[in-house]
Amino acid sequence: QVQLVESGGGLVQPGGTLRLSCAASGSIFRLYAMAWYRQAPGKQRELVASITPGGSTNYADSVKGRFTISRDNAEKAVYLRMNFLKPEDTAVYYCNAGRLGLTVWGQGTQVTVSS
Repeated sequence: QVQLVESGGGLVQPGGTLRLSCAASGSIFRLYAMAWYRQAPGKQRELVASITPGGSTNYADSVKGRFTISRDNAEKAVYLRMNFLKPEDTAVYYCNAGRLGLTVWGQGTQVTVSS
C-alpha cells in the first residue's frame, strides 16, 4: 500500500500560480489511479483532477483550462499545476491513490488565494 505526502501549498495572490506535489512510497505506484481533491471550510471534499495509470486525465469543470495534473511513475509522484488561481480555489488540497477498491489519502496541504 502506498503512503502519500503532499507539499507545495501556500499563500498566493489571485491570478498566481502554484504547483502541488504528492510523493508516494510503495513499489506499485504505477498501478494506482491518482487524484487531487480539495475541501474548503464548511464545504464537502470535492474532486479536482484525476489521472489513470495510463495517463488519462479528468478535471472538475471549475478548474478546466487552469489546472493540470501529471504523474511521474519513475519518481513515484503526482503533481497539480494551478494557474490563474482564484479566491474560490482556497482550500486544503489532498492527494488520493486508488486501486482495487482501496483508497489512500495524504495529510493535505493548504492553498490560500488572497490579495
